[in-house]
Amino acid sequence: MTTRHLLEAAEETILHEIRKTRRADRMRKARDAHEGTAHLTVGQKVADTVAAAMGSWKFIIIQSGLLFLWIVLNVTAYVQKWDPYPFILLNLALSFQAAYAAPFIMMSQNRQQDIDREAAACDYQVNIKAELEIELLHQKLDQLRESEVYALTQAVADLTHLLHETRAELRESRAERDEIARDASGGGGLFKP
Repeated sequence: MTTRHLLEAAEETILHEIRKTRRADRMRKARDAHEGTAHLTVGQKVADTVAAAMGSWKFIIIQSGLLFLWIVLNVTAYVQKWDPYPFILLNLALSFQAAYAAPFIMMSQNRQQDIDREAAACDYQVNIKAELEIELLHQKLDQLRESEVYALTQAVADLTHLLHETRAELRESRAERDEIARDASGGGGLFKP
């Protein structure tokens, strides 16, 4: 089997692997899109919902409004101040919110890291296969270059051989012409003037 056939077989193998990986990735993405959040556990759904809600401008604006209202009502209330100036109850409520929000956000981030890790592993496999394909293409180009150099060298050798033959034929024909010319000029005949 020639080198060309070996390269073609290796190229076909790599292309088959790349197509298989792409097909599996497309099927996984389609399945995930079709299933939506059906494959998530209740805890993962809650963590994603809390992280999405707390990471939105709507939440920040509503919370800022409530904090401003809390502070204004406690500063301006003459009759009943349920949380006077150092706002200890407000600090306790915000600490409580932070204590429960942080684990939900961390769970959501950990799940996102797992998704990112899987995507990175898939990208790595595709990159490795693409690198192998590029290496095979370089080998094929080198092989083509070598075959072209060989063909050009062979053509130069053939042309050189043809040139030498043509020169030899020209020398022979000149020699014959010179001999005929000498004979015609009387170079050695019986009739000398």
